[in-house]
Amino acid sequence: MTDKLAVGKRGEDEAVRFLKKNGYKIIERNYRCRHGELDIVAMDGDIISFIEVKTRATDRFGTPAGSVDERKQRHITKASMTYMAEKGLYDTPARFDVVSVELSGDGFKTSVIKDAFEAAE
Repeated sequence: MTDKLAVGKRGEDEAVRFLKKNGYKIIERNYRCRHGELDIVAMDGDIISFIEVKTRATDRFGTPAGSVDERKQRHITKASMTYMAEKGLYDTPARFDVVSVELSGDGFKTSVIKDAFEAAE
């Protein structure tokens, strides 16, 4: 496993721990379809949340949340629509969250941005 993949895996594991601690119910991890991948699908109360996890060991390339650009938002939107159709969740309220995980020598600095972006065409 490359360092980048290892950092990403650690970040996703930390995101799941953080989300559970904050009341999210994890439904699925790493859902894949022809439009791309959804890192985490979870319920936050009665809202389905499609969660993009961004992990960084350094801020050399900007903040984790700042890297969820318009192109990435479009892929996440299309993948979420496929997921909702596949699972028959047409009437379930949904939103897009971003979990930012920054690795440091003594652990993680983790935060969630709820409703981070609107569905992108």
